[in-house]
Amino acid sequence: MVMPDELPDVQASAPDVSVGLSHVGVTGVEKLVTLERSEKRPVVLMAEFEVYVDLPRERKGIDMSRNMEVIDETLQSAIDQPTYQVEDVCGEVADRLLEKHDYTSQAVVSMEAAYMTREETPESERATQSTLDIIASATAREGEETREEVGVRVTGMTVCPCSQEMMSARAAERLADLGVDEDDVKSFLRDVPQAGHSQRGHATLTVETAGTPDVDLRDLIEIARDAMSARIYNLAKRPDEDHMTYEAHANARFVEDCVRAMAERVVDEYPDLPDGTVVTMKQSNDESIHQHNAHAERVAPLAQLREEVDGGE
Repeated sequence: MVMPDELPDVQASAPDVSVGLSHVGVTGVEKLVTLERSEKRPVVLMAEFEVYVDLPRERKGIDMSRNMEVIDETLQSAIDQPTYQVEDVCGEVADRLLEKHDYTSQAVVSMEAAYMTREETPESERATQSTLDIIASATAREGEETREEVGVRVTGMTVCPCSQEMMSARAAERLADLGVDEDDVKSFLRDVPQAGHSQRGHATLTVETAGTPDVDLRDLIEIARDAMSARIYNLAKRPDEDHMTYEAHANARFVEDCVRAMAERVVDEYPDLPDGTVVTMKQSNDESIHQHNAHAERVAPLAQLREEVDGGE
């Protein structure tokens, strides 16, 4: 009887087609991740991981079981020792994968998890919760410092400035027909923003640096949520609905405006982050009067964003 350790290593054999692969690994790996917090109860996340290494052209496959072994060992280590940042978990897994596979030059680990925040409704001050997605990843390369990324994906509300402008023009014309003074018309339209078609907005904001990004996840959440026309809440009484509707129409923004608002806030909030920090900003809006959706994004080093934002003043 042939023992398992005596069997030929098919994974290490030459492939039929000699082509290297940039990403080979596993997806949909679900694990519990516990994040410690100072003087607060830890946060327990049900996280889903994707884990990849590159594969040289002369090797047929990777050892999938070895990948899973590394993930289990590393996540168990994260449970046994205090962990405060999700990107560090990804970074540790990526580093160990690079060490375990002598034929690879790069390891990539990404993670997403749902996260609940506690907050109050804006007018009725009722306790409620909001759901968002935490995003983290790490890329380890031979001879380079591991780069780690952390960020969020949040939902909100936007109002189209173009349709609002058309409704304002219609209102101004009708008020003039009723004999309202021109200055009064301008004052009214300034104080009472007119209707515009609204969208459910999805903002994504991540920060990536060599090493661990020196950012607070909660700050990224605030920046992303504030980039849209208005925040939304799971619970909303009538005063809250009035507040959100007014705020959104008083702060009408295109999908492009949302991305630029994130860029401006990141530059303002993080003066000490290295110039080489890569910032990813995305905004996708579910259109209400179109069958298509709107999308805008920007990926850029922080140095370039600083130059553009400061140069626009």
